[in-house]
Amino acid sequence: MGDNSLVIGFDLGGTKMHAAAVDAQGHVVHSERQKTVATDGADGVIDRMIGLCVRLRHELGPRGDDLRALCVGVPGGVDDERGMVDTAPNLGWSNVPLAARLSKVLGLPVFLDNDVRVAVLGEHAYGVGKGARTMVGIFVGTGVGGGIIVGGHAHHGGRGVAGEIGHMTLLPHGPRCGCGKRGCVEALASRTAMEREARKLIKNGWESRILKLMKKEGRDTLTSSVIEKALDLDDEVMTKVLKDAQYYLGLLAGNLANVLDPEVIVIGGGVAERLGERFVEPIRNHAYKHFLVQRDREKVRIVATELKDLAAPLGAAFIARQRLLGRLDSAPGARHGTASWPVPSA
Repeated sequence: MGDNSLVIGFDLGGTKMHAAAVDAQGHVVHSERQKTVATDGADGVIDRMIGLCVRLRHELGPRGDDLRALCVGVPGGVDDERGMVDTAPNLGWSNVPLAARLSKVLGLPVFLDNDVRVAVLGEHAYGVGKGARTMVGIFVGTGVGGGIIVGGHAHHGGRGVAGEIGHMTLLPHGPRCGCGKRGCVEALASRTAMEREARKLIKNGWESRILKLMKKEGRDTLTSSVIEKALDLDDEVMTKVLKDAQYYLGLLAGNLANVLDPEVIVIGGGVAERLGERFVEPIRNHAYKHFLVQRDREKVRIVATELKDLAAPLGAAFIARQRLLGRLDSAPGARHGTASWPVPSA
């Protein structure tokens, strides 16, 4: 693969998709975004993914011919060997042959991995974790996802499902999580959990502008933007809810540090992207208090995402390039087709 080669890193989310053409140095040459519209089902979403890649290639002009591979970060579990999405709850997918469907049309090798894992890899390869041997990512959004780097490589585990730190139990008799258990980190500190607690406090008579801010934005769910605006207004409900979430995330980070002693813990996701150090500092302070070994605790850097919404596309691009170079285990599920890109629609 020559120095002029490009790969596509694709972040497939429950609400939006983001594709980036990335060169050999990890620079984004061009990127495209659009809504996922998961309600259209797997066929509709895959058609939209293909359309986004076609548009990306078209915008690259002559450099479109330099595209060599595609890797997709999927919000769920994947089976690399078969190129399948096992399950993606936010998309409503189960056993979808995504790699084959994309490769057949785009004529590129297609690789799959979990979306948060690729975001953590992005931060490790090009962001705050560059050069770290051991690193953990905690990504806070609709849920809480994670990824683990050990020995400079992503740790997948024996069944390929390592990194589900959002489902570590912190409060055994706490609120029920979407996974069915009680007291998971996700049920205590995700944006969904923050909204649940905010609505509960408002219902109990607490004064708050959160619902008005949501209505003003035309949203029926709590967004990172609403969180920031409410904090700027010193909204007491938002302040309390965020403080509680930060405590639990700090407890999680402290526990992970005691187990793995990582060099870096990166906090990502929409809330961290929006609030940065304002979100991370209390998490860091709580985490340090829960370190068993207090000596040199600052050597464990607990920091906000540097790459923000480019973390997942860059991480996916890194996987695609490494797979092509044979530096990562190849995915038997990837399909190599003949280049037959469709013409972009007007």
